[in-house]
Amino acid sequence: MDDSARDRDSFLEALGRLGPPLLRALAGLDHCQRQLHPPELPRLREGMQGVIGDLVAARNAFGEVAEPEGLESFREQLDIAVSLALQAVERFADGSPGPDGVARVLESMSLHAQAQEALYPLRRVLPPVSRYFLEPELHSRLETLDPEEPASRVGLHVAHNGRDERGGFSLYVPESYDGSHALPLIVCLHGGSGHGADFMWTWLREARGRGCLLLSPTARGPTWSLNGPDLDAAPLRSMVAYVSEHWRIDAERVLLTGLSDGATYTLLCGLQPDMPFTALAPLSGVLHPANFANGNMERARGRRIYLVHGALDWMFPVQLAQMARDELEKAGAELVYREIADLSHTYAREENPRILEWFARAD
Repeated sequence: MDDSARDRDSFLEALGRLGPPLLRALAGLDHCQRQLHPPELPRLREGMQGVIGDLVAARNAFGEVAEPEGLESFREQLDIAVSLALQAVERFADGSPGPDGVARVLESMSLHAQAQEALYPLRRVLPPVSRYFLEPELHSRLETLDPEEPASRVGLHVAHNGRDERGGFSLYVPESYDGSHALPLIVCLHGGSGHGADFMWTWLREARGRGCLLLSPTARGPTWSLNGPDLDAAPLRSMVAYVSEHWRIDAERVLLTGLSDGATYTLLCGLQPDMPFTALAPLSGVLHPANFANGNMERARGRRIYLVHGALDWMFPVQLAQMARDELEKAGAELVYREIADLSHTYAREENPRILEWFARAD
């Protein structure tokens, strides 16, 4: 065996050892974000400690081998993803006392999203990575969902939506899109102080596997227009119009969904007249009082709404969601209400498939 063959084998062996702890770190953060509840933080942090050691060891071993010629850009991109994932785990696991504990958790969640963003372009050469970005029951359909020769203008697109920018959007077009038929569109709204470039990763897995376009805007201000002038409704309408001009959208299947402030704004904006949304799915938000003054409750009659809330929600107690349920039902909305016993004020990712199955059903 010549030196180049030995170098290649050493590289592939180190790469094979790096993959499992990297994906365990990402999956571990997925789990922690779903279980996020203040009393549970110490236990969740302790559970991630071992992930740090495994990932550091594998990263260091990978760093000691040279990449074969032609794989320099692959190596650079993977190093970025690994570094971001490691930072995300370290921020989350840091239980140092002090008032910035919440900030560390939020930073961890953003780094987790950035790690996924850096890793996603490598999925075609790393099958376990591709499977991570797909629901398990769809793993056998990878070749169909991610063809070797996709149509143009598929994948990830960003419009003025760097993490230091406000008011832009990130867009995902499934690699299986070929323009032969119109696809549903999911518009997902981040929570307060969040960012669309991060929040889209709570939906990409399901959008990819179920053939949906995914639009993830960023609010123009620190959060959505819940008080004062509405700065976000017109831009949202324009974003949907832009996507519909460049890709084929099923105008009868445009879902607006969101988390926390994004959920509250889903109802406040989605029930306004002349908006393009045909169904609404707010998670862990509230029914803003303005809905009663601006005519939204009258417009709620016959509207399809999938309302999700956690019984453990510490920011918006579940009684507020129950009141919203009662008011929306009284207004005549076609309502599905899901109250989740172990959900705190965080995102219930397991609801995504249920929402899309509900969304797909014709009336």
